[in-house]
Amino acid sequence: MAIKRHQTRSVVVGGVVIGSDAPVVVQSMTNTDTADVDATSKQVAALARAGSEMVRITVNNEAAAKAVCRIRERLDQQGLAVPLVGDFHFNGHRLLNDHPDCAQALAKYRINPGNVGSGEKRDSQYARMIELACEHQKPVRIGVNWGSLDKGLVARMMDQNAHAERPLDADQMTREIMVTSALESAQRAIELGLSPSQIVLSCKMSGVQD
Repeated sequence: MAIKRHQTRSVVVGGVVIGSDAPVVVQSMTNTDTADVDATSKQVAALARAGSEMVRITVNNEAAAKAVCRIRERLDQQGLAVPLVGDFHFNGHRLLNDHPDCAQALAKYRINPGNVGSGEKRDSQYARMIELACEHQKPVRIGVNWGSLDKGLVARMMDQNAHAERPLDADQMTREIMVTSALESAQRAIELGLSPSQIVLSCKMSGVQD
């Protein structure tokens, strides 16, 4: 049975095209300590040989950031061009800034705007990650989930809904807030200089149908 796909832009991740009319791409993630170059390189290689077209690795500390280039080198030595996607959280802005070799070796940055700080700090740290993506010409996956949404956005939209003539129910509001968060974050990234063709959006919900 043919699946009707939404029309989206093409995004190139380390030579792999995702979105638009491109085939669905398989991405996996390592469960090793990224700082362990041997273990992580071996697992990425195994995943690539098993059919994974992109592999996500966590970049959560200085040791992990320093290891990324060595992992990339190990894979290249084996003729494995599989793109590496960096999974960042609270300190991603600092790690990318302090380790430009890591920033360049990664094919895509994975960012959850809700996990990069709070208030004005969140805005500045998110902005710095986007600026670094622009500097290194890397696409960014902007992903949101209910557990880490900006509290100010939630409060604002819930208040608007409470005063609406026909308020939405809780499930509908959850979806609305998630989508709004993703779109506002994407728009901010564009304002900071990132091209729309370098942005991948993701909304993680608990319910499959959502």
